[in-house]
Amino acid sequence: MIKDKVAIITGASSGIGEATAKLLGRKGAKVVLGARRADKLRQIVDEITGEGGHAVFRELDVTRQSDNDAIVKLAKDTFGRLDVIFLNAGLMPNSPLSALKTDDWHQMVDVNVKGVLNGVAAVLPTFIGQKSGHIIATSSVAGLKAYPNGAVYGGTKWFLRDFMEVLRMESAMEGTNIRTATIYPAAINTELLSTISQRDTLAQMQKTYDQYGISPDRIANVVAFAIEQPDDTTINELTVGPADQPW
Repeated sequence: MIKDKVAIITGASSGIGEATAKLLGRKGAKVVLGARRADKLRQIVDEITGEGGHAVFRELDVTRQSDNDAIVKLAKDTFGRLDVIFLNAGLMPNSPLSALKTDDWHQMVDVNVKGVLNGVAAVLPTFIGQKSGHIIATSSVAGLKAYPNGAVYGGTKWFLRDFMEVLRMESAMEGTNIRTATIYPAAINTELLSTISQRDTLAQMQKTYDQYGISPDRIANVVAFAIEQPDDTTINELTVGPADQPW
């Protein structure tokens, strides 16, 4: 059941995060949206509440532990509990390693890896204490196989594969009933390509997305499917993409 569950969504100002927030809101969840663009978040919250849903937002930089802690506090202060966190914030400024775009490398590690660690650190005390909770993370098909120009991005997404599986295992061993779900999207039409500054890489990726890309609503449906499972059931990995993309 999704109705009345309280869910935090990071990277909620566009793409998969925005689509998921709107879908969960329509299904009766109480959603707490976080991202860096407060103006976009305000518009989405207004749309959800305008349709009779329950939503609040907070400006969030996932690379700051204090911001992650604050959005957890906002969820609990506003709605009295917390059931789900969807760790969706991510960057993909791909390039060949020979281009030495080291600032991009470190930014991907900061957001895609440390941002997840910060979010998990923020929710674990609550989820352990109440012996329930659901942690969902957006990885990528680049977290399942290697792609040229995606060494660092893929590395951050391979990290998620291991981290989320160990989180699932440890929760089962410790009896904390924390469910996990890692989602591996293929070509989804979001703002992800806008972070690529290396011209040839961008052209190649844009061609792929123009040919195969599907709506972020498709991933929102998968997130909702994972949440809707009974509390004793974890769907821990979901690979999702266009039916005509050979990947």
